[in-house]
Amino acid sequence: MPVIELKNLKKSYGAVTVIEDLNLTMADGEFVVLVGPSGCGKSTTLRMIAGLETNTDGQILVDGNDVSKLEPKERDIAMVFQDYALYPHMNVAKNMSFALRLARYKKAEINKRVTEVAAMLDLTDYLDRMPGELSGGQRQRVAMGRALVRDASIFLFDEPLSNLDAKLRGQMRAELALLSQRIEKNIIYVTHDQVEAMTLGDRIVVMKSGEVMQQGTPEQLYRTPANKFVAGFIGSPTMNFLDGTLATENNRLVVRSDSYSIPLPKAFLQHLKGAVGNPVTLGIRPSSFEETESPDALSMNIILSEYIGSESVVICEFGGQRVSIEVNSAAPVKVGEIRKFAVKEEEIHLFDPNTGTSLLPVPAL
Repeated sequence: MPVIELKNLKKSYGAVTVIEDLNLTMADGEFVVLVGPSGCGKSTTLRMIAGLETNTDGQILVDGNDVSKLEPKERDIAMVFQDYALYPHMNVAKNMSFALRLARYKKAEINKRVTEVAAMLDLTDYLDRMPGELSGGQRQRVAMGRALVRDASIFLFDEPLSNLDAKLRGQMRAELALLSQRIEKNIIYVTHDQVEAMTLGDRIVVMKSGEVMQQGTPEQLYRTPANKFVAGFIGSPTMNFLDGTLATENNRLVVRSDSYSIPLPKAFLQHLKGAVGNPVTLGIRPSSFEETESPDALSMNIILSEYIGSESVVICEFGGQRVSIEVNSAAPVKVGEIRKFAVKEEEIHLFDPNTGTSLLPVPAL
């Protein structure tokens, strides 16, 4: 299977540059997810790989060969679109086999491939149905089947689940994960949903304004974000950010403000020498708080509580700021309660308040 490499890839529309010097290498058989907010350039990147958009500069290499100037049909790439793009006048079997018929495959080979892929996607009983007779999830499976029958070496998915409801998205995520294990092909998947990215990708590439903010495994991005943007984008509920100053108290490094003092792990000291007295942004995930009766605990006034079964996500007022906290609770947490929390020191993040860059080391990919 091919190794895909993007070298100094650039895309401009007149004077507007949407992708600037993008560099990525995708390993053999890897499931790579491009994630980021709307307008960050992820779909444009995918369309350039597919040949549906022409790159302004740079190279798209597949197994070391530059395919930038090749027509889409010459790139051995199959793509699944956000809006399914099914032919409404063709039944499922004809939709799935359309590209093969266009390429003049023999009828026996077409039937063989369609039958195999339909069984893989649980579509065997729907081959004679028209797209209008299918649910959203079934139509999306047909769109995937149309790509899979081509047996391409690279599969591109452009936000394929965004038109589905929450329950169907969850089901289709699981089906996609199983599918990627079965076909063992290169998959590049675009989404703005970080939950999809975390659950599907071997590697996640976080983009913003046409640039890569960070790339790595889901665990790397969650545990060691390179900057405040990645920290706030990856993880749900989103990370809390508190402003403070780096200080020392009782021979301990702390982040301090007028309303709190939060101790930092001793290991941080070697990375923050000379920074005492500087302003910092403290990052704490909602799951990094734990309830305690310690006299040094932070007292939180609960102003909003969202009960979701085994836990509650509460919004607390704290020193003039608001923070989200995940609380294990058999019953809903009541608004107006005052509860005490400590922060898990080993899960604290620190960022430069001006650049947003992590003040702690980020492991290389």
